[in-house]
Amino acid sequence: MREHLFYLISKYSLNPKRDLGQNFLIVPDIIERNIERAEVSKGDTVLEIGPGLGVLTDPLSKRAGRVYAIEKDPRLVEVLRKEYGWPNVEIIQGDAVKVAFPEFNKVVSNLPYQVSSPITFKILRHDFDVAVLIYQLEFAERMIAKPGTRNYSRLSLMVRAKADAELVERIGRGAFWPRPKVDSAVIVMRPKPKDERIELDENLVRTLFQHRKSTVRAALKKSPHMIGLSKGDITRIADGIPHSSKRVFQLTPEDVLDIQEHLSRFLPIEESPESSAG
Repeated sequence: MREHLFYLISKYSLNPKRDLGQNFLIVPDIIERNIERAEVSKGDTVLEIGPGLGVLTDPLSKRAGRVYAIEKDPRLVEVLRKEYGWPNVEIIQGDAVKVAFPEFNKVVSNLPYQVSSPITFKILRHDFDVAVLIYQLEFAERMIAKPGTRNYSRLSLMVRAKADAELVERIGRGAFWPRPKVDSAVIVMRPKPKDERIELDENLVRTLFQHRKSTVRAALKKSPHMIGLSKGDITRIADGIPHSSKRVFQLTPEDVLDIQEHLSRFLPIEESPESSAG
């Protein structure tokens, strides 16, 4: 696999673009483990984001019924279309943050790290069975952080509201070419049943987590304009705000929903896209 990757790079005179997060995974065992974690079979339609030069796409094509691979770099799209004759793979040229996702039931990807957050939340707006994703290690640790811990952030909270996520493997920098400056990790993410998912307003979550070490009351007083209220409004209703004495980084999704429902009595909070959470 490694040899074929460098053959293609040489043949097409390719220089990986760091601004597109082009660090190609070159360890076959990791690829195979991720496909096995997703339990990919002929009954599955798999979404891959950032196929690069096809090192994951190729084995996915042999196991899945259908694969959709979204690639932003037109140079790599050209290589994929010229070099492979996959009958069950559709290459979609475009920015995965912006293009409409096709229907899928599983995701297996080595994500471009700079779009990890918007892509994660875009995936979570779809119905699917499982996603096996490679992230920057620091990002992955924030994804799975528990309330009250050092790494707990609005990313942690928003993921926890929609899915169960588990860090299953750490990956050293030498597993990629070019070698990235950070370690990576594999996250397995499964959406919660629909009746257990919690829909949270992104503006409220952002307002709170801008001041993650403050109490809920103090955080709301510091940035009330972000949810359409004034400092006076917060002062007036402060005594009734649920969990007002908790530190923001201690809040569970259920806690934030309590706060959201209380504030909605004074100003309806419109649901916002979660793609910018991070």
